[in-house]
Amino acid sequence: MMISRRGLALSSLVLVVGGCAPESDEDLVARVGDYEFTVQAAVDLLVNEERLAADATVVRSLADLWIDYTLLAQSVARDSMFSDLDLSPLVMQQVTQLMVFQLRDSVIQVDTFVTDEELRTRYESEAPAVEVRARHIMLQLPVEASGEQRDSIRAQLERVRGQLLAGASFETLARQFSQDPGSARVGGDLGFFRRGDMVAPFENAALALEPGELSGVVETPMGLHLIRVDERRIRGFAEAASEFRFQVQSRMVAEAESLFVTALVERVNPQLTEGAIEFAREMATNPGSRLSARARRRALLEWEGGAVTAGDVLEVLQIESVSFRSQLNAATDEDIEEFIRGLGRRDLLTREAQASGLQLPRDSVDALVTNAATQLRNASRMLGLLNLDQAPGEKLNVAVTRAVRRALVGNLTGATQVVPLGLVSFQLRAKTSSAVMDRGVGQVILRVGQARATRNLSPIEQALDSALAVPDSARQ
Repeated sequence: MMISRRGLALSSLVLVVGGCAPESDEDLVARVGDYEFTVQAAVDLLVNEERLAADATVVRSLADLWIDYTLLAQSVARDSMFSDLDLSPLVMQQVTQLMVFQLRDSVIQVDTFVTDEELRTRYESEAPAVEVRARHIMLQLPVEASGEQRDSIRAQLERVRGQLLAGASFETLARQFSQDPGSARVGGDLGFFRRGDMVAPFENAALALEPGELSGVVETPMGLHLIRVDERRIRGFAEAASEFRFQVQSRMVAEAESLFVTALVERVNPQLTEGAIEFAREMATNPGSRLSARARRRALLEWEGGAVTAGDVLEVLQIESVSFRSQLNAATDEDIEEFIRGLGRRDLLTREAQASGLQLPRDSVDALVTNAATQLRNASRMLGLLNLDQAPGEKLNVAVTRAVRRALVGNLTGATQVVPLGLVSFQLRAKTSSAVMDRGVGQVILRVGQARATRNLSPIEQALDSALAVPDSARQ
């Protein structure tokens, strides 16, 4: 169950995204082509979504999503197979990966035979295969959550923890409040798992607990968690042997691959150029930058016969998600350097594969591009932007407005997933003027904050306050 207030029935929304024009740009959050996204439209979308803070990051993300969906709806209406878009950059990572796999299979020869005696010795020298059966209660964190949002959601989960310590049923509270729908239905039960099955912060916390123990608040990329371990067991060698053998063999292959890549890198000794880290960070901040041909050719990492250029980095950033770019922008210099060097290793492996005659056939690349177009078409269908519900004689912009409105509502209520368009977005925007207005963003923040501050608690919020109120007798 989602604990944030919803109440976003389509019929209650007054979204002016096209049609009636506002009095001035001061009443706009964004514009793309002839379409306009008003302050009131954004307020109506956000006011009941308490999980989304009324801040500039959230409002700008919503405005950017509105621009992307509007352009996507127009594009798919013109051509549902997107033949006017260059989708080849989207599949180059797949192409490179397939070539590297072929290189690995043809060049890296690893003897992965391990006798039963050797396997048992390894198993006994390493940590036994500890498994735990655990339950959790999770509250989601918004993408790029502000400090205020994190503190608010953490406080809610601390209140849940207080109720559990006072004797409340973990299963009941998990069903009522956990935002992991799969486990919430069964009282938060995750079944048995062991190291490597979960993300590191979660499994580290769970494996450190004894049966019956309750964790503190644990943060993972999925959200904030409370974890309780119900059972703990150690698998014997006979039970774990098959899976452990696969793990050992996989490590042997990974070590051989690492040695091969290291040899390639040491052979050419790539050097980071002056200002490369700052330039990459700036591109992560502004991935929509239009670099001149000279700037795109600027080497950030170079070696004899090759380089990672600003254009290479920009292309990767435009394909990656907004959250990745935000993380890179806030990363340390060492992390950004490793990102650039990682692109260099990829280029060296690709060149090695090509030199070995392992280049992917043109028809295989074309098939990947076709598949990318199909995936984009499927995403458009999921958002309701494919096959627009356009009445006879109705203008296209009216149908697009209605479809985009429904897509945004679906994203905000959790009915549909947000579809990041990456490089497609940059291509679509290059063909049409678009803008997000600072003044409009500020107006949305102000009006959403005012509306939330003056409204009454929703029934769901009242239930949360009631359910999580720890009796005075239980307080220390």
